[in-house]
Amino acid sequence: MSWMTALLVMLVPLCGFLLLGLPVAFAFFVVNIIGAVVFLGGDAGLAQMVRNSVTALTNYSLAPIPLFILMGEVLLHTGVAFRAINAIEKLIARVPGRLPIVSVCGGTVFAALSGSSLANTAMLGSALLPDMLKRGYDPGIAMGPIMATGGIAMLIPPSALAVLLGSLAGISISKLLIAGIVPALIMGVLFIGYILAVCVMDPSRSPRDDSPAARGWARYRPFVRDVLPLSLVFIAVIGSLVGGIATPTESAALGCVASVLAAIGYRSLTWRNLVASLRETARVSVMTLFIIAASVTFAQILAFSGATDGLVELVSRSGLSPFGLVIGMVLILLFLGCFVDQVSMLMITIPLFIPLAHSAHIDLMWLGVLYLLTMEISFLTPPFGLLLFVMKGVAPPHITLGQVYRAAVPFLGLELLVLLLLLAFPAIGTWLPDVLVK
Repeated sequence: MSWMTALLVMLVPLCGFLLLGLPVAFAFFVVNIIGAVVFLGGDAGLAQMVRNSVTALTNYSLAPIPLFILMGEVLLHTGVAFRAINAIEKLIARVPGRLPIVSVCGGTVFAALSGSSLANTAMLGSALLPDMLKRGYDPGIAMGPIMATGGIAMLIPPSALAVLLGSLAGISISKLLIAGIVPALIMGVLFIGYILAVCVMDPSRSPRDDSPAARGWARYRPFVRDVLPLSLVFIAVIGSLVGGIATPTESAALGCVASVLAAIGYRSLTWRNLVASLRETARVSVMTLFIIAASVTFAQILAFSGATDGLVELVSRSGLSPFGLVIGMVLILLFLGCFVDQVSMLMITIPLFIPLAHSAHIDLMWLGVLYLLTMEISFLTPPFGLLLFVMKGVAPPHITLGQVYRAAVPFLGLELLVLLLLLAFPAIGTWLPDVLVK
């Protein structure tokens, strides 16, 4: 069997199952069973698939994933995150588009504490969207920043998907966690600049803010009380990594302890919300680990069948430069992002892209940041961007899906601009980790 036929045997059924709506983990397991029987030798192949799953799930480098998820869930379910959003709202006053700017600033802060784009968007949508619509904000300028800022959690540590990507692609997890900070901050600045420009040029999209602003210490007290202490959670994670005193797993554990202590300090931790946090962490973690277990066999079958080597050889003979190859990878990821979720994007492409990157001597750290950024963009790309549906779920019933799509378009353009900057200037993603992580 030729390598191209083997590649089709694996990819075509996988895409078909995903389009039919079969859960990602089950889709990969079904395709793996087919591949194990065809390429790995029947019963022996099935036994190898089981061994691969055990090996994948006992990988110590995956331990930060449930810990980062738990960290965000504790802050969300205990209401500590909502206190921070309210404090930032009091701090920002008398500027055009005040509440959309609050959503960008508050969402960026929560992204540094959560690591979950879905949780970030759901929290901001529940907390700010009803009030914005009630005050007369245009739905586009109200929903767009919330969705766009929700995706920033993909880039700013702690990011569970960054840990997953680093583990599967063989990229330093410590460096990858830090590499997304600069692109995320650039993105946040562009979002705020766009909101200000739109609200100044078209005041009808943003109502005039005549509410009396708190003065003096009353304005800054909530920020000092409810936001600054949470920086200790971020310091516990990033500071321990940068200082070289903790591995990614240990820093994630420190983050969990810090988030629980923060909830206790604010007298917000109860047995009920702790159980809710643990239950949601278990649900998301088990789903992710199932997919990881399936992906290891998927990559092995592609390699054993000759599909990976055949594709690498084909690209090598095509004469593409390393930059041209990266452009092709990014375009494929952007296309996949319109139809499949982020974990599926990783599972489908990593077994093919990483060998190609090695053969072309492409900087894996740069490629890793491009992966994270394209996955963030995929959250907003119609028709199946997950954040679009999260926003529709938390928005009032009169908001249509078409309005949600239109709200996302300008911010999607800004994210694509950051992607172009990262392609043109790789140091945007590689400079900070090279400086901080030794």
